[in-house]
Amino acid sequence: MKKRIYIAGAGGMLGEAFYRIFNNDYELKCTDKDVNEKWLNFLDFRDFEKYKSDVEAFNPDYLFHLGAYTDLEFCELNPDDTYLTNTTSVENAVFIANKLNIPLLYISTAGIFDGKKDFYDDWDEPNPLGHYARSKYMGERYVRENAKRYVVCRAGWMMGGGPKKDKKFINKIIKQLISGNRSLHIVNDKDGTPTFTVDFAKNVKLLIENEYWGLYNMVCNGETSRLEVAQELVKILGMENEVAFHEVPSGYFEDTYFAPRPPSERLINKKLQLRNMNIMREWKIALREYVQDYFADYLKENISSEKEGTLIQH
Repeated sequence: MKKRIYIAGAGGMLGEAFYRIFNNDYELKCTDKDVNEKWLNFLDFRDFEKYKSDVEAFNPDYLFHLGAYTDLEFCELNPDDTYLTNTTSVENAVFIANKLNIPLLYISTAGIFDGKKDFYDDWDEPNPLGHYARSKYMGERYVRENAKRYVVCRAGWMMGGGPKKDKKFINKIIKQLISGNRSLHIVNDKDGTPTFTVDFAKNVKLLIENEYWGLYNMVCNGETSRLEVAQELVKILGMENEVAFHEVPSGYFEDTYFAPRPPSERLINKKLQLRNMNIMREWKIALREYVQDYFADYLKENISSEKEGTLIQH
């Protein structure tokens, strides 16, 4: 008999990776309020009674609570909706998991720190700056203080999901390049650690199968910046000789990206290292695999044949 996992909020880039990694070895029920895959069922986990009854009916061995609002500007403009989705719904998940006496997985973020340090390990004290970060940190704290058994994993700059589901930095840059833009304005004052969703899901699987409960930083290895990530992406695409980079401060985009963001979101996977459980790869390796696995067909349709050839060679 396969163990059963209920995955709530599985319609986004992270849910895609968890379905990919866990589906063969576990019986899954994946839900979201946006039913965009054939393997998804509808559930709005903000409705406590429906969330509870749906999980109880499936009777899982684990509850994975993945969903959250991650658009920082939306969160600043809609704080009540943000806390309902990112915080009180997590309290619902803790109650359900405790009642069923099963472990809970919660996804936290590097964004809960204020960025005054260059790096943060698992024991550094968070100081969230905006409503998104605060709502996620309050969810993390509630899990840590109230769940009987849990894994809390802090992710960094997420990359995953491909053209349809990636709403983050990588796909935004690729869309600019496909549109013909060869002059990229990239901030030079934001540091962090990327997180490939597939590697993340694999590392979560390793933890729960070894029953290593607790809080973990879980990001790709290697320190970097927004500028370096953009430069590496262009290099992977074989377009480094035709793209010009213009370094700008974050204030350059303040009309669009007005929510507070820490200058450094660099995490260190110290606890994973100490437990010999760190299977997260170096970010450049993960980025290359992400582009090749998720964007190859999309790029073939949207870039010239010589660029396509460059990508295939890599």
